[in-house]
Amino acid sequence: MTQPPRNRGTRTLATVAHTAFFLLLGASVARFLLRHPGEPRTPWVIALSITLALLYVLGPALGGTPPPPGAAPATATATATATATGPARQPPGRLVWLGLVVTTWVVLVVLAPSFAWCAVPLFFTALRTLPPRAAIVLVAVLTLFVVIAQLKLAGSFDPNLLLAPPAVAALATAVFVHMERQAQAQRALIDDLIRTRRELAATERREGTLAERQRLSMEIHDTLAQNLSSQQMLLQAADRTWDTDPGTARAHVRTATGIAARGLAEARRLVHDLAPAELADGAGLAEALRALDAGPDIEVRFHLEGAPAPLPDRVQSALLRIAQGALANVREHSGARTAALTLSFLGDQVVLDVADDGHGFTEHRAGPGTGPGPGPAAQRGHGLPAMRARVRQLGGALTIESTPGEGTVLSAAIPLEPAP
Repeated sequence: MTQPPRNRGTRTLATVAHTAFFLLLGASVARFLLRHPGEPRTPWVIALSITLALLYVLGPALGGTPPPPGAAPATATATATATATGPARQPPGRLVWLGLVVTTWVVLVVLAPSFAWCAVPLFFTALRTLPPRAAIVLVAVLTLFVVIAQLKLAGSFDPNLLLAPPAVAALATAVFVHMERQAQAQRALIDDLIRTRRELAATERREGTLAERQRLSMEIHDTLAQNLSSQQMLLQAADRTWDTDPGTARAHVRTATGIAARGLAEARRLVHDLAPAELADGAGLAEALRALDAGPDIEVRFHLEGAPAPLPDRVQSALLRIAQGALANVREHSGARTAALTLSFLGDQVVLDVADDGHGFTEHRAGPGTGPGPGPAAQRGHGLPAMRARVRQLGGALTIESTPGEGTVLSAAIPLEPAP
């Protein structure tokens, strides 16, 4: 994956700072060994140089590596806080690490003033680790220490040694602070852009929903509502003239019948275009089935078997309507106390089983046009034909197994197209 330009720049800056530190440290060690060979302090200088190098290298393990300049905070709130007050409060381990590095360097400078120039990379380390005010104070202290060490090394007063270190420190600090402020401003701008995009997307969704509702309301008003109003007027006119002018009354009825046929066709068109409300807003079939109930006296349980696979909208709508119709029959006809919905993904087909512990029925009473239950209520039901029609349209099969006293199991199996 390609790194963003800001991350690449941060890595480059960190690499340059680390490389400069080790180059300056190595040069200082070499200079000391060349000019002060065999002195009693030489082992201490070498040991402290190795310790300083190890501390610098082992910074991440000791909690000493700060987040790179320009690293984005986790949230917009963190961005606002960082912009107003500087970097967030550092962990104790990071502060201890910085203290060890600075202390080791100070002791080295006391033993060998030539190590003073290693302070330049330490400026950036302090600025990256501490809050701005604390970092500037530390940089000022380090700079003063560098000036004293350089004057001691020179052995006489030198205006260049007095002014050059503060100028370098001020330049490094100003550059870093400017970069950090730019990074914070960029982070705030990016967070604002992301928040604006999310708000715009939510607004577009709301506007789309309102527009669709308005469209449906206009469709219903201009078709179904108008047709029903016309039918009502015609039938009322027919009722008023039924005895006095039967011919006109029958004409009104025929006209109302024609309007009803057109309204029925329009209603079917609208129904075909609409998905079930339970599947709106991205809800899946399993979630919709799990939310179904069959009334306060019947406990409905849902089971999911197999690895769920994406289902076409028509299949989801059909299975949901079948489950709703089956639970309605359970509520009205079965006398059951519990019902179980099982959605099974079997690779080449999806199967919905609806089982109840009701009193069941015999096979001859479960013919076309009947509901799954005994008595006259079963004879006037139209749920099963509608379920069979839904399944048949999708190339599937609907089966019902029931035994008196042992409940009923309705199973709808719909084949799935093989994955490409």
